[in-house]
Formats: sequence, structure tokens, C-alpha cells
Amino acid sequence: MIRLIKTVRQLTAVALLVLALPACHRTPDEAQVREAIAAVAQAAEAGSASRAGTPLSEDFDGNAGTLDRRGLTGMIRLLALRGEHIGVTMGPVSIEHRGERMVATFTVTLTSGGRLLPDQLGLYQVESAWRKEDGTWRCYTASWKHPMS
Repeated sequence: MIRLIKTVRQLTAVALLVLALPACHRTPDEAQVREAIAAVAQAAEAGSASRAGTPLSEDFDGNAGTLDRRGLTGMIRLLALRGEHIGVTMGPVSIEHRGERMVATFTVTLTSGGRLLPDQLGLYQVESAWRKEDGTWRCYTASWKHPMS
């Protein structure tokens, strides 16, 4: 009987360890934001509006009201329908914690083999703010400008 109790305790301990392992392998918050930024860049290059919009919150605000989530995904969709290709080259991403939110800053270079206006191409300095929504980091605001402007 004592041997059975020991075996049950050992099995319980092993079961608890197995259940705890996934928590140990959870992706850190900063890495989740970096992965989301990279996913948006890859989706824009691939012309996938829906994938580009996934990391954005429903109330996403781009450049103080000049571009919302729907506008951004619509622009990517339109360029893909026109057969335009956008090249996206990311610079290093710097992340700063601000309470329960994060701010990511980086540079991005946009290129095109299509008919985009030249003033829309080039190097941009981007600052994006992120918050957790239902356990997933979402970008709720971003601003971008040409560094020389």
C-alpha cells in the first residue's frame, strides 16, 4: 500500500511537471512584438492584406488619423490587385516598456518595382505602440516619417 501511494505521488509530480513545461516555453512579450512587426512586413511584401492587418487592433490609428486598419489593409489589397510589388527592408527594432504597454521603434525602407509615387518610397522612421488584447500583442497606434522631413 505504501508503495502504491509513493507511485501515485511520483506520477502526480511528473504530471504536474509535464503540465508546467508549456508555461516555461512561452514566448517573451518583446519577442511576440518583434514577430508581429516582422509578420506585417512579410505580409505587405506578399500582398496579403488580411495577414498584414492581423497584428493591428480594430481601433488602429496610423499617423494621427491619416490611416486606419481598414485603410492600410485596403491599400495593400489594391496594390496586390494591381500587380504592384512592395519591398520592405526592416532595420533593427528597439522596444521600450511603458507600464503594461510597449513602444517599438525601427526604420523601414520601402521599394517598389511598380508605379507607386516616388515620395511614398524610401526610408521611414517608425514608432508603434502595442497593448495586450486577449493575450495577444496588438499595435494600436503608429507614426512614421521620412527622417529628413
